[in-house]
Amino acid sequence: MEMQKKCYIFCIIFVGLFLLSSCNLVENDKQALLDFVKKLPPLRVLNWDESSPVCKNWTGVSCNEEGSRVISLRLPGVGFHGPFPVNTLSRLSALQILSLRSNGINGSFPFDLGNLKNLSFLYLQCNNFSGPLPRDFSVWRNLSSVNLSNNKFSGNIPSSISSLRQLSSLNLANNSLFGLIPDLNLPNLELLNLSNNNLSGSVPKSLKRFPKSAFLGNNNVTLLELSSPVVSLPKEPILKSRNTTGKLSERALLGIIIAGCVLGLLGFAFLLLVCLLKRKVDDGFSGKLEKGDMSPEKVISRCQDANNKLVFFDGCNFAFDLEDLLRASAEVLGKGTFGTAYKAILEDATMVVVKRLKEVGVGKREFEQQMGVVGSIKHENVVELRAYYYSKDEKLIVYDYYSQGSLAVMLHGKRGENRTHLDWETRLRIAVGAARGIAQIHIENGGKLVHGNVKSSNIFLNSRQYGCVSDLGLSMVMNSLAPPIARAAGYRAPEVTDTRKATQASDVYSFGVMLLELLTGKSPIHTTSADEIVYLVRWVHSVVREEWTAEVFDVELLRYPNIEEELVEMLQIAMACVVRVPDQRPKMSEVVKMIENVRPTDYQNRSSGELKAENSVQTPPVAVFETDLSS
Repeated sequence: MEMQKKCYIFCIIFVGLFLLSSCNLVENDKQALLDFVKKLPPLRVLNWDESSPVCKNWTGVSCNEEGSRVISLRLPGVGFHGPFPVNTLSRLSALQILSLRSNGINGSFPFDLGNLKNLSFLYLQCNNFSGPLPRDFSVWRNLSSVNLSNNKFSGNIPSSISSLRQLSSLNLANNSLFGLIPDLNLPNLELLNLSNNNLSGSVPKSLKRFPKSAFLGNNNVTLLELSSPVVSLPKEPILKSRNTTGKLSERALLGIIIAGCVLGLLGFAFLLLVCLLKRKVDDGFSGKLEKGDMSPEKVISRCQDANNKLVFFDGCNFAFDLEDLLRASAEVLGKGTFGTAYKAILEDATMVVVKRLKEVGVGKREFEQQMGVVGSIKHENVVELRAYYYSKDEKLIVYDYYSQGSLAVMLHGKRGENRTHLDWETRLRIAVGAARGIAQIHIENGGKLVHGNVKSSNIFLNSRQYGCVSDLGLSMVMNSLAPPIARAAGYRAPEVTDTRKATQASDVYSFGVMLLELLTGKSPIHTTSADEIVYLVRWVHSVVREEWTAEVFDVELLRYPNIEEELVEMLQIAMACVVRVPDQRPKMSEVVKMIENVRPTDYQNRSSGELKAENSVQTPPVAVFETDLSS
């Protein structure tokens, strides 16, 4: 019995020491990371709070399942500039993935990274490293992928790379490496790129299985044995001596015909190649997005010009860059007024929405200013703009992905057993949340900001199941409001159809249409069983004039008791928003108060953030509540 007791105490002490050791290890990793950013501060602010756990939402940091060690660090394009600080990241002895690509780190290769015995993936491309590569790569026996391209490394390629038996990808392109190419007998190597260096000699036998493109740009490397076969012209002279009748011989004629055919085919192939390349440049990005194959090598250079990088906003804890987006698998979510939206799934399973804008009518400076205004809005009822990208050919914006889908999907998606019915409580929260979001937008930028595209497909549910609005502010960077597609036409205020210019008053109209959509369950433009096109606003007006108000509401709402007065009051608000004359519509701040008064007790326990937003709006005049439904 005494022995069992001692064993029990020993086990407790052992487990306690193990847990204490694990805690100390992760704290040591945390301090190493903090030392790194202290000595090499990034331009983009990271959410690395010393008081918070390193394994909980630190940008770019991943830990093992037990939370005892940091195993992955991905900080591409965050704005590191300067030499790599020694004795910092080299203390992360459990690190398996290190990605610091697309920054401005300079100086020599951080040789103390040799302490990272578990390193499997090393991505340092698109920096300003210089000097020789490490002589002994054997210290990283687990390396599977190495990318040191687009730096200024010089010297020989170390033969010790041949000891990396797990290596499947090696990219040393666009450096200043010289000397002979070593014989890298690596059976698992699938991707190799040594192009655009100063290498010389012949390609070793073990590497001859790779295409010629892997060695291009090295003036002194013999590529003859790697050249693709070409069609050769007949070695025998085509033109023979004329016969006595002054005509060419049959063999000469045959040679001319063959040569002509070969040259014609080569010319056609050349023209076809030019056309395909041009098409790839023009449509490559959307094609890659549509197919989910977005390899940056074939679409956009992985080392973008400093002025053409993915720009993140303060507070964003995403750790990816343009290259990650281009590599991500993607699916089309829909095509809207301002462009096509895609769901992109990144390598770390992060999901974002990428919108590819069309017909942007402003220059880079004005575009960046407008995105800066939109990106500065931090409100729980406004979908936060996370990042944007601007180049001559592409304009992209990045949002969070909402797994529940938009209000349009909830209202008009597949109807069946698995469909989630929107009860009246949920519709009220959607209405008040969306109203608060648009009201907040209208007070931004000195009260000059316009949403410009209010519709149910741009309304989502936040974590508290209140409505929040997306896709704001884009109308101000477009050439003009393009003709809306299908259902979206029903949201446009009458004056916008003529002026093609959105205003805050037209936002109110569009919001009113969305309220009618919530109340009726019908699309802004829909067809009857007889294929008759019905405009929702006109239909509601006609039903109300005939005093059949009960016929307006969604049949799914009629099964909830004691909400008739609330439905009618919300209908009054919607009808006030969709009057034809813009000046007669209420302000969005007034609409917020009107909706909150439909069921005021539901909003007495609002958060301080909501109360602050409410204090920024004015109390509406009493006359607004007495809107005549027949007007």
